[in-house]
Parts: sequence; C-alpha cells; structure tokens
Amino acid sequence: MPFNAERSIALAAVREATELCQRVQEQMAVQSIEKSDRSPVTIADFGSQALICSRLRRAFPDDPIIAEETSAVLTADDSQQSLESVIRYVRDLRPDASSEAILEWIDYGIQKEHTDRHWTLDPIDGTKGFLRGDQYAIALALIVQGEVQVAAVGCPNLTLGTYPDVKGVIAIAVRGEGTEFYRLSDTEPLGKAEVTATSNPDEARFSESVESAHTSHSQSAIIAKLLGIVKPANRLDSQAKYVVVAGGDADIYMRLPSKRRYVENIWDHAAGMLVVEEAGGCVTDTRGVPLDFGHGYQLTRNRGVLVSNGKLHAKLLQAIADTSSEE
Repeated sequence: MPFNAERSIALAAVREATELCQRVQEQMAVQSIEKSDRSPVTIADFGSQALICSRLRRAFPDDPIIAEETSAVLTADDSQQSLESVIRYVRDLRPDASSEAILEWIDYGIQKEHTDRHWTLDPIDGTKGFLRGDQYAIALALIVQGEVQVAAVGCPNLTLGTYPDVKGVIAIAVRGEGTEFYRLSDTEPLGKAEVTATSNPDEARFSESVESAHTSHSQSAIIAKLLGIVKPANRLDSQAKYVVVAGGDADIYMRLPSKRRYVENIWDHAAGMLVVEEAGGCVTDTRGVPLDFGHGYQLTRNRGVLVSNGKLHAKLLQAIADTSSEE
C-alpha cells in the first residue's frame, strides 16, 4: 500500500496531539495569547505542534514541515508562564522531553517554501471554537509534487450522524484509497466515509463557518436563496466542516472571501480537501479551479474554496458566479 507508513504516523501523531488538547481543556481555564495578527492562540496549539512535528521528524527526517506556529511567541519576555504550561502538558505525554527539545520541535514547522515533498500542519484549526469549547480540528497533510497524498483530520468534539454514539473522530485519507473514520478515543476503525447523493439544491444543507472574518455569510445566504436551499446551515469552526461533508452530515461548504485580497493558507484546507475528495466529493476554488498546493504556504493561485458532494458542484459554481457579478 503506497504511503502506508505515512498514514500510520499521521494517525498516531494526530491522536496524540488531540489527547494533549483535550487535557488542556479539561484541566485548566483556557488561556490565550495574542499573536502579531491578533488571532488567539492557546497553549494547546504549541503543544500539539511540538508533538506532531517531533513524530514526523523522527519518522521522516528529510521532510520539511509547513506549520502555523513558531516558538517566537513563547520565548518573548512576557510569555514565561505560557512556555512553562506548554512544557508541562507536553511532558505529560513525553516525560523525557527537555524544554529546549520542545521549542526545537515546534520550530521544525517553520518551513514556508514549496518543496517536492513536505507536510503541512494546523495544530489547532478553529482556535476560537476551541476557546469556546466548541468544534476544532487538528489537521495534517502530506504534499508530494504539489498534490496532497495523505491527510488526517482529528475532531475531538465532533459527533457524526452515522455514528451517533461516538464523540470524537479522526478522518484518514490516502489518495486513491478512500477516506476512513476512526474513533478518537482508541483509534478503532468506524468505517468508510461517503458523501451524500443529494442532487437537488432544495434538499441540500450547508456547512458554514461560525466566524465571518474571512468568509461572506451574506453572499452564502444569497446563493442559498437563489438555489432554493431552505435547511438551516450547520455552523461550526475548523476543518470539521470538511469532515461533516465527507461523512454525509452536510452537502456543501463554501468559503467565500469577504476581502478581495485575502489569500488562504494551505494548512487550512489541504487535509480537509483530500478527506472530502476521497469520500467521493469535489473541492475547487470558487471559480472551479483545483486548489494548487505548489506555491509554498499559501493558495496564491486560488480564490476562495467550494466543497460539495460533487453532484451539486456545477450549480454552486454558477450561483457563485451569478451572485459575484451582482455585487
């Protein structure tokens, strides 16, 4: 099986990182630090990145990692308490880790340029959801020659309609081999992911971001009205939106840029994209162009993101084009 080792490492790495994130939520009032762009970042972000990057570097020492965080925030003069917290939570799972090693693990993810083979990681996607105690995800993907080949998305607070008694799932995808769900608590396989067969827009359901900073809820509402979509949107944070489309709990996820110059980061979409595609769905930008992961840490050749079960994709692209021209 191609990429079998990468698949196994991705599953184990994401599983371990979710354990740290859950402990942070359970054992402390969540503290946030302000990064330079003023988005919140938690102790769990850094701990998650440290654990995943260390596993990747140990298993695949030549693979660069494009990740969201760097240790610079933690080594600032006013961040000593946060650094100590990160070290403590990582050591709960890796008792022998030194503080120097943990900072080094975090900075394994400083790569920003495209290479022929690299990983991309969002250690906590949907940090605001994490802070609220709602949905968030740990998203990891392997990109080879500009194409996503392996993906793992861990969603600790997600329950899918197909598995109503299971809280917390990991979606694993390998190109050409489908997407499979695992129970987060013990990584027992649950079954294959499969998108819906919905072809009539009036029967469809959106998965939509809670936050509106980088996506236009107003245009989404116009598109829904245009297509006759009446079911309420399933609003949740993070790449969990991709997972619910892959699992059949939603038919559509649109990320329509609210700012003309906004460019998406690859760690926000690489893993989720493959999870949906290998479940039978379709992912493009809002013009119908495939997402291009061959240009470093950003999707510089793309504009927005459209995710669907495939059967609705053409109608959605037309509706996006029609509403864009109206605006």
